Amino acid sequence: MRAIRTRLAAIVLLLVATTAGAQDLASYEKRTTVKRLDNGLTVVIMERHEAPVFSYATVVNAGSAQEVPGITGLAHMFEHMAFKGSSNLGTTNYTAEKAALAKVEEAYAAYDRERRRPTGRDDAKVKQLEKAWRDAIAAADKYVVANEFSKVVDRAGGTGMNAFTAADETVYFSNMPSNRFELWAYLETERYLDPVFREFYKERDVVQEERRMRYESSPIGRLLLQFVSTSYMAHPYGTPGIGWPSDLQSFSATDAKNFFKKYYVPSNMVVAIVGDVTPAEAMPLVEKYFGRIPKAPTPEPLRTTEPPQLAERTVVLQEAAQPIYLEGYHRPAVTDADNAVYDAIEMLMSAGRTSRLYRSLVRDKKLAAQAFGFNGFPGDKYPNLFVFGAVPTPGHTAMDMVAPIHAEIDRLKTQDVTPDELQSVKTRVKAGLLRQLDSNSGLALQLATAQTLFGDWRELFRQVDKIDRVTAADIRRVANQTFDPNNRTVGYSERNAPAAATKGAN
Repeated sequence: MRAIRTRLAAIVLLLVATTAGAQDLASYEKRTTVKRLDNGLTVVIMERHEAPVFSYATVVNAGSAQEVPGITGLAHMFEHMAFKGSSNLGTTNYTAEKAALAKVEEAYAAYDRERRRPTGRDDAKVKQLEKAWRDAIAAADKYVVANEFSKVVDRAGGTGMNAFTAADETVYFSNMPSNRFELWAYLETERYLDPVFREFYKERDVVQEERRMRYESSPIGRLLLQFVSTSYMAHPYGTPGIGWPSDLQSFSATDAKNFFKKYYVPSNMVVAIVGDVTPAEAMPLVEKYFGRIPKAPTPEPLRTTEPPQLAERTVVLQEAAQPIYLEGYHRPAVTDADNAVYDAIEMLMSAGRTSRLYRSLVRDKKLAAQAFGFNGFPGDKYPNLFVFGAVPTPGHTAMDMVAPIHAEIDRLKTQDVTPDELQSVKTRVKAGLLRQLDSNSGLALQLATAQTLFGDWRELFRQVDKIDRVTAADIRRVANQTFDPNNRTVGYSERNAPAAATKGAN
């Protein structure tokens, strides 16, 4: 009876999710307006009049994957700069500040050139040039009105203003009262129309500290850096989004300006607005302000693709910390026809306490405190990784995770998923998708991302139909073509006894 009730509940959930998905798409189409401005920028407006507020997400189709050696970490750096204001915000005297910032760049170029001279470097001259550069920074800082951009948003009732940089995109978002729409349109375009790279080197220091905290001082961070760079030989996904330390110590505000000019162009941006807005009133204001951004060529697509992996790769870290095990397999981009199959496998293997990895490694064998799997790492616009992993319980090693994880992968390859299990997976995937649409801010981000990746926001809802069409045969086929040992990169840490304990043992 329990099995029957469980199955009936799953069927009911499926019917609800499927019906809701169909109704949502039809109703959302009626409430959604999409327009491409003359300068190439795409705007998506979706009406939701439940409360007098709106949320927005601006997606710039550029992230760390667009960086090249020498400027890694620069996409993230510009995210910081986007909150520093413009020639109209954040300064007491922009004419004087502009001249002062030009002197900063001139002084930095001279200092950087001398300190990186491969031969014949004059250390005394390096110190002199560094002092001149820092003096120029101090002179420019006198004109800065700290955090003025954020303060204007706060005074207008804005909440949740933030941003993030990923491998594929840089995203800016916030929530505002509906009666501040025009102010928002003005502020949001100021950062792309006329950004000022003030306090650049101060923020560069902040990013370096961020890298030390997230990666160099974190066992999982250290392992992830080694794991990803080992997984990719050619594609920029192998480069950490936070940047390499030497680049963070070297790139300049001039480099950041060049990156901005190339990638922050209207045709490479999508703005999604969701909430208490009426397109007939909002779109003219969008055109008035966002239309100020000059038209420019769309950046060329990436040329480099990752070649097929022909043999397993392994990276091992010795750590005086909790062991961790990871293994990743190359898979196609999110636009691939089998993307829904990979989503189903992820849910099947690692979503919640009913997932196969949890039941096997955590609940039954008690080998792991955590067991997981995820795909779309470190990005999903380009071919990426499907990753499995586990954190061993005390008394177990990373190598103890290998056999049970591979046993579950082999089950995918050799045994069909049962109809009940597949139906449960589909239901949960759909429910998760619908939950993403609950909030204005979540929906704005999803719409902007779907419009950027697929050229049509409706693709967000079409995922429901694609999940519905996944079969047990699809899962076996994709598992066999993807989870090949020669397509695998393994990364793990093993506990290294502290030096004091080692000496005592000897």
